[in-house]
Amino acid sequence: MRISRYIPILSLFLFLSCNKDKSGKNGNDSNDTVLLADKYEVSFPKLSPKFTSENKTYVENFYNKYYNPKDFSGGFLVAKNGQIIYENYSGFAYKEKGDKITAEKPIHIASVSKMLTAVCVLKLVDEGEIELDKSVKTYLPTFPHEETSVRMLLNHRSGLRNYAYFTDDKGVWDKHKTLTNQDVLDLLATKPIGLESKPGTRFGYCNTNYALLALIIEKVTGKKYADVMKEMIFEPLGMKNTFVFDNLEKKDEVSQSYKNNYLRLAFEFLDQVYGDKNIYSTPRDLLKFETATYSDEFLSNKMKAEMFKGYSYETKGQRNYGLGIRMMEFETGQTYFFHNGWWHGNTSSLVTLRKENVTIISLSNKYTHKTYQTKKLAPHFGDYPFKFKDAVIGAE
Repeated sequence: MRISRYIPILSLFLFLSCNKDKSGKNGNDSNDTVLLADKYEVSFPKLSPKFTSENKTYVENFYNKYYNPKDFSGGFLVAKNGQIIYENYSGFAYKEKGDKITAEKPIHIASVSKMLTAVCVLKLVDEGEIELDKSVKTYLPTFPHEETSVRMLLNHRSGLRNYAYFTDDKGVWDKHKTLTNQDVLDLLATKPIGLESKPGTRFGYCNTNYALLALIIEKVTGKKYADVMKEMIFEPLGMKNTFVFDNLEKKDEVSQSYKNNYLRLAFEFLDQVYGDKNIYSTPRDLLKFETATYSDEFLSNKMKAEMFKGYSYETKGQRNYGLGIRMMEFETGQTYFFHNGWWHGNTSSLVTLRKENVTIISLSNKYTHKTYQTKKLAPHFGDYPFKFKDAVIGAE
């Protein structure tokens, strides 16, 4: 049975035909502070026991059907109003050592890292350290394209080529050497890399954009990206199991990634570039981050408006990209916000249903497409008109 979005009419319960509680709200209209770290506070209505129980059963059945905990290696979490409805952890962070994945075990979140990098940039915009429409050259003087703005890096309209691809070009890079973010900039400045398209003319998802954004963060703060992320996001939000991996010499100290048969994948020369990837975290920590994006003290309403809107309309379609967030814009007016990731054997998905205050997070370090099944839960919580080939549990 699909649960529609909460419609506040005084403090009354609203029910579907099956008498389900749609809002999850307690009858006493009380609030619960679900995030209180440093100066950031977010309060949502407490979930009713009835709502929590019914939805926990639904989501658990969903998880068992689409994820198969006997095979899935990673973490899965669903929350509403910042309060966890269901979570599950299975598999190994480092199988050869018998190190199991738990709620506290950080694993590589791949391109979901871009969401965190983007928010860090936007917070620095709030602080007056960065201007969205300034040329990248303002902050990185050796960058070769005057017309490319910070905003174009954030929304993937820079026209740049992916560093993972142009380092394959003859004579560009010796793959026996570890690539760094500074190397990415230096190659753009000194090699005939060229552009995929004229800056600002079309969307083109590109990891180079976020590697450069990490450098801009470092330039304006005078600190390492890892330290800035820790000081501005991880520590203030109580994300105790989240960190930036920026040292391949410590590769044996972090969770590993695997093929789908648990064959461990080796680290390689691209694995020290950060900003686009290389954040390790947990579903619980990412829930804290996603919940904080509702706080006006954490991120201003102006920056949230910039982040959660589409920028690429040169071709028709539902898919779009904001500032560090993917989206699907339906004709009904509903917008589905998410970001997926894939790096080596690591796959990730973070869904933020803004109208319903629902968070869906799935992380895996053993290669699988199951991670991306998160989308199938959205119609259960709101009016998201997805069409799936297979039946969704309890859907009408």
